Amino acid sequence: MSIPTGFKKSAAMVVLRHKEQLLLLKRANPPHPGKFLPVGGKLEPFEDPYSAALRETEEETGIRLDALTFSGILIETSPFAYNWQSSIYIADIDYRLPPPCDEGDLVWIPYQDVFTIPTPETDRHIYLYIMQNKPFVFNAIYDDQMTLTRMTEEIEGKIVHGQQAN
Repeated sequence: MSIPTGFKKSAAMVVLRHKEQLLLLKRANPPHPGKFLPVGGKLEPFEDPYSAALRETEEETGIRLDALTFSGILIETSPFAYNWQSSIYIADIDYRLPPPCDEGDLVWIPYQDVFTIPTPETDRHIYLYIMQNKPFVFNAIYDDQMTLTRMTEEIEGKIVHGQQAN
């Protein structure tokens, strides 16, 4: 059974961190080819987000995690098929050489470089909140060209991207 266009798909993403570096995936495939993102993916039927995050991390990196810390939620809405609700986790790991990955290249990115690399605009806000140890619920709205037009942080009730952003 396919999910009707416009319905939200569920995903889990994990930001892998060692001190002040993030291990991010430079995606080879859509969505976001060539951009850096956390590891993660779709939830399987009957799977909870935490279990999906552990599974996806091991599948994409070979890293078996013992524990994750919940960081927040990203809700993305577009007039097309790109509609997601993602649970975002963080995992502190020991430094290691980036393992091979079928989804692209894993790369250690220092905190100071996170805002200069190609990454979805939504993820810049996620990294900022994670660096500040702040929980978040981001609501991202895209237009018909898949341009992020507005993003609000629902806990603080503030616009972080788009009209009247601080």
